[in-house]
Amino acid sequence: MTARLADIAAQAGVSEATVSRVLNGKPGVAAATRESVLAALDVLGYERPVRLRRSSAGLVGLITPELDNPIFPALAQVIGQALTRQGYTPVLATQTPGGSTEDELTEMLVDRGVAGIIFVSGLHADTTADTERYDRLRAQGVPHVLVNGFSPRVQAPFVSPDDRAAMHLAVTHLVSLGHTRIGLALGPRRFVPVLRKIEGFQQAVAERLGLEAEQSRELIQHSLYSLEGGQAAASELIARGCTAVVCASDMMALGAIRAARQRGLHVPKDVSVVGFDDSPLIAFTDPPLTTIRQPVQAMGQATVRALLEDIGGTPAPHSEFVFLPELVVRGSTAACASVA
Repeated sequence: MTARLADIAAQAGVSEATVSRVLNGKPGVAAATRESVLAALDVLGYERPVRLRRSSAGLVGLITPELDNPIFPALAQVIGQALTRQGYTPVLATQTPGGSTEDELTEMLVDRGVAGIIFVSGLHADTTADTERYDRLRAQGVPHVLVNGFSPRVQAPFVSPDDRAAMHLAVTHLVSLGHTRIGLALGPRRFVPVLRKIEGFQQAVAERLGLEAEQSRELIQHSLYSLEGGQAAASELIARGCTAVVCASDMMALGAIRAARQRGLHVPKDVSVVGFDDSPLIAFTDPPLTTIRQPVQAMGQATVRALLEDIGGTPAPHSEFVFLPELVVRGSTAACASVA
């Protein structure tokens, strides 16, 4: 106990006697000093005494796809931290292949009396899915916010990156490097973010390269949102003569780099690759990946703000909050070999 008191006192910058007074609930300690001691407890990994623990304002469910894609844990962390700062307890529910479905996870969370639910890249993003599930949730009085994938049929606030603008950024960058044969590797066509990326890509190549929609169609390859999916899609695009490939996720971009290398090509000397997300650690790949950065921090905070307003009785209108992405240039893009 003495060693623990000394550790906490050193971390908080106070005396051991002050730490003892806080832990025992004694009066005579300034509020700011008390908070410093409690923060020191948290930092050092000590459990707070029961009487000093924050009372939760309620549970909030966060339903995400599988966590293999690093962008989902990054977004979950931002949302979880923002909820915790507002006194709520986040409950992470992850969909896994062969595991619980979104509907089953939703039912589980509702049964536990959550104050609200945040859906990340859920069925709302699938244009073929039935959206009545969200109407039923609204009828039950459960506030919810949907991230990535807008649907005009769902009466709830949405938070999304600007997928069209992202494609304009990527194409403009590659055209400036002399690339005229630019491919797009992305997931299944039924998803809203995919449709928006296609729209933005076709607009960009029309403006920058003068390509008609029919001409740009052969530059678009659908696959799975995975490293293997990116490899398969990029292999097709490279075979069609593409000197640059824009990918709909960083994982797909890593697969595209593998596809180029399997053909004996060098990235970026022979083939340039652009990712999407700017996932954690992606700056340390070989080569470091040029990518479109999703504004995860701003999106996560806006998601929590919209949900808490709804919980508080002032729901946001049926609208979409769209956040501008950012091009991050690293080592996977370079001048086209034919013009270098």
